[in-house]
Amino acid sequence: MLGLSATSPAQVATSGPAAAGQGSVPGLSAFFDPASSGPTTPDSDGFLRRWLLLEPINKPNRSNAGFTATYVRQTLTTPYFPGQFTAVPRDGQVVSAAEPLRWHALDSRSFDVKLFNFAQALNKPTYGVIFWAVTVIDSPREMRNVRLAVGSNSASIWWLNGRETAGLFNDRRMVMDDVLSDRVTLRKGRNVLRGAVINGPGLSDFCVRFLDEDGRPITDVKTDVR
Repeated sequence: MLGLSATSPAQVATSGPAAAGQGSVPGLSAFFDPASSGPTTPDSDGFLRRWLLLEPINKPNRSNAGFTATYVRQTLTTPYFPGQFTAVPRDGQVVSAAEPLRWHALDSRSFDVKLFNFAQALNKPTYGVIFWAVTVIDSPREMRNVRLAVGSNSASIWWLNGRETAGLFNDRRMVMDDVLSDRVTLRKGRNVLRGAVINGPGLSDFCVRFLDEDGRPITDVKTDVR
């Protein structure tokens, strides 16, 4: 299988002065570019880099040790804002959660989407939070027996076209292809992938790609945020 080892940059995430609270905080442009006006494609390893990211929802947790399947599923299926499981938001759209939160359409500069740095750059809470992510996948044909491959720090749940497709539970670091979904079908045309990542203390990020029935990364789809 193509890909990066478990000790790739995603594994160490963002260490160093900014992550440790020393020195200046890197801006958003260190980790993301604004999403361009047209669709894009996955990178050469199939990782999806274009996402709508919602500013973090406060959900205090002293540690990640309590992220059991029961707790995570209950917490991440709780309604926090209108259209949480149905809408494809717009760049800049503000939703009414416990406080107003804005969606950002971004292209990750790395194969892993660095949520901690996203929040930090926007001067938002970085610990004890829930992140929501949405992207739209345009498939040139129906693709059967594919798998959603996900890594996240910490726990997360992912929905493809409205159905729960992958869950990552307990305290975990981000490792590529950490969890593979059951075999699913990408429809010809538009598919909506939605994810929620919960984290207590520590860094937070995720990486997502689709693998074909032979375990090879799927790269001939397009992604967009419309």
